[in-house]
Amino acid sequence: MESHRCQSVSSAMEDPEREADVSELQRLVAVEEQRARLAAQVHNFMEVCWEKCVDKPGSKLDSRTETCLANCVNRFIDTTLSITNRFAQIIQKGGH
Repeated sequence: MESHRCQSVSSAMEDPEREADVSELQRLVAVEEQRARLAAQVHNFMEVCWEKCVDKPGSKLDSRTETCLANCVNRFIDTTLSITNRFAQIIQKGGH
C-alpha cells in the first residue's frame, strides 16, 4: 500500500494539474480531520461539564447549574487558548 501511495505521489509530481488536485485533496482531508478533532473535543468537554454541573435534568436550569456550566465552558475555552498560544510560541522559537 505504501509503495502505491509513493507511486501516486510521484506520478502526481509529473503532472502539475494532478499535483494541484492532490494538494487540494490533502488540504481538504486535513480540514476535515481538524473538524472531527474539534467536534470530539467539544463533545468531551460538554460531557465533563454536564457530569460536573447537572444534578437532576429538568425543564429549566437553576441558577447554580447555569453558573457552573458557564464557568466550566469558560475554563475549557481559557485552557484551550492557553495551550494553543503555548504551541504557537514553541513553533515560533523553532521547536525549542
